[in-house]
Amino acid sequence: MAYPEVDSRHGDSPLGMGDIGLSADDLVLLAELAKGVTVDRVGRRLDISGRTVRRRLRGICDRIGVATAIEAVAWAARRRLI
Repeated sequence: MAYPEVDSRHGDSPLGMGDIGLSADDLVLLAELAKGVTVDRVGRRLDISGRTVRRRLRGICDRIGVATAIEAVAWAARRRLI
């Protein structure tokens, strides 16, 4: 799986994403969902609960201004982040 490049000058923030506040972990979560992996499986892969995945996903949606996880995945894909 291809993960976005991380610029060490900006901490965990992928290149050009500092303004929006998506971390590399957020993009990994979106990439897993884009592959069709269920929320619970994403949680197991990231060693967090399904509930935490849903909470983080809601935060991602709020930050980028979309309403659903599908829109968040499409938003990231259009920008070639995942």
